[in-house]
Amino acid sequence: MLLLFLFTGINAQDYSKLISEANQLYDAKDYKMSTELYNKAFKIESKNPNHLYNGACASSLAGNTKQAFKWLNLSVDQGWTNLKHLNSDTDLENLHSKKEWGKTIEKLEKKIELIEANYDKPLKTELLAILDEDQKYRTQMYETQKKFGQDSKEMQELWKITNQKDSVNLLKVRKILDEKGWVGKDKVGAQANSALFLVIQHSDLETQKKYLPMMKEAVTKGNASPGSLALLIDRIEIREGRKQIYGSQIGTNPNTQTQYILPLIDPDNVDKRRAEVGLGPISDYIKNWNLVWDVEKYKSELPELEKLNK
Repeated sequence: MLLLFLFTGINAQDYSKLISEANQLYDAKDYKMSTELYNKAFKIESKNPNHLYNGACASSLAGNTKQAFKWLNLSVDQGWTNLKHLNSDTDLENLHSKKEWGKTIEKLEKKIELIEANYDKPLKTELLAILDEDQKYRTQMYETQKKFGQDSKEMQELWKITNQKDSVNLLKVRKILDEKGWVGKDKVGAQANSALFLVIQHSDLETQKKYLPMMKEAVTKGNASPGSLALLIDRIEIREGRKQIYGSQIGTNPNTQTQYILPLIDPDNVDKRRAEVGLGPISDYIKNWNLVWDVEKYKSELPELEKLNK
């Protein structure tokens, strides 16, 4: 049994590495090599609908339409349901003239119709509106910070509006969770379901701790994402003065104004832990902050980082 577990762990790391490299080649516009690496990854596992969809995009751009349709249909089979994105995605334009395209669209439309027959549509609408409010001003922050600076009047105004919206959203989400529990994507769809996590992730520590057991139970039932749960756990660990587990939380050094990964347990095995909950390699994740992952350097700096976080 232990050997099987170890083998599964190694496979998960290999899969994540291949997906990461395939994504990098896609970004570099080397679609042929990207497709080849997606193919290797999917020989290990082919269950993640987003990865399969991305593989289809790379294949389409590489001119391999047969492979693109194969992965696109497999993505739909595994739960990918964003019809609006599918129709507007320019990566897939090479497929539009093929007879299989109409069949794929029809297949997805029928699947969505069946899925949504069981939806709580008013609740879905409410949660999507909450999601929009949660993200609206946060999406402006990166460019605003880059243009005006972290402590600028513009950033302060954005945070003021965001905090006001968060307070209202939290009241609504607490009511939903207390009355209906952690409603799964089978009842409201994946996007609306994600609103529950985001609002709790952006709430105060006591609220996070209160709903953590509910989210853990939701993950076991398939009603919440293991990766999202990992992010919530990290945030609670850091807020309570402990080291994070998955490396998702980033801090700013007040002395240098540079960003860094907040204190992390066992840095050598962080990618193994991330793979277990469906998160990609930390080296990819921290590129969002223009950081480079060097595990030996991080371990040597960790005592100083811990002092910063006290």
